[in-house]
Amino acid sequence: MSTLNINERNPFDILFRNFFNAEEQFAPAFNSKQPHPLDIYYNDEGLHFEVACTGLTKEDISISVEGDLLKISYKKPEGEIDFSGYIYHGLSKKSFDLGYKISPKYNLTKINAEMENGLLKLHIPVSEESKPKTIKIK
Repeated sequence: MSTLNINERNPFDILFRNFFNAEEQFAPAFNSKQPHPLDIYYNDEGLHFEVACTGLTKEDISISVEGDLLKISYKKPEGEIDFSGYIYHGLSKKSFDLGYKISPKYNLTKINAEMENGLLKLHIPVSEESKPKTIKIK
């Protein structure tokens, strides 16, 4: 008859135990922070951000630069919203506070921002110092 060593663990036992460990694996949906939809990409012209801002105006959004940190935020106004009459409520204007450390390669003093069809577009150009240069031999 074989004996089971307590220190030996069956991978299925660990998976089963971890699956039901609510503190590590599960969190109520209302407690979890969902990422805000955005795209970030770069090309030869600079760094580009496209932030989804459905139902917001350009006055609702705050953009600031502190040193090398770019901050984009929206604070939902306090107060109760009347959902009576709604058949379905799928668009949510949630507050967001995004912050990104930007490389010195990009010139944050020349940032360009525009709002188009609910999409906030930011363009941060490459700094002149970071652009490739051709050196002439004397």
